[in-house]
Amino acid sequence: MGFLDDVKKQAEELKDRATEFVGQHGEKITEGLDRVAGKLDSGTQGKYSDKIQSGAAKAKEAVHRFGDNNGNGGPSA
Repeated sequence: MGFLDDVKKQAEELKDRATEFVGQHGEKITEGLDRVAGKLDSGTQGKYSDKIQSGAAKAKEAVHRFGDNNGNGGPSA
């Protein structure tokens, strides 16, 4: 087995572990994203509210997609 094969195998293992984590903790991840977005919004006094909310929505969508693409269903958005 060559170096690239080892790297690919490790990357696949990490992906599997991340998939399992998202499947088990997806709700906590999305709740954390909401809390961070709220803190940022209050910290900027609403000046960047639309951008913060847009970024949080995209991040939650990515978490959901990651779970869906890997067969675990992902968190409910």
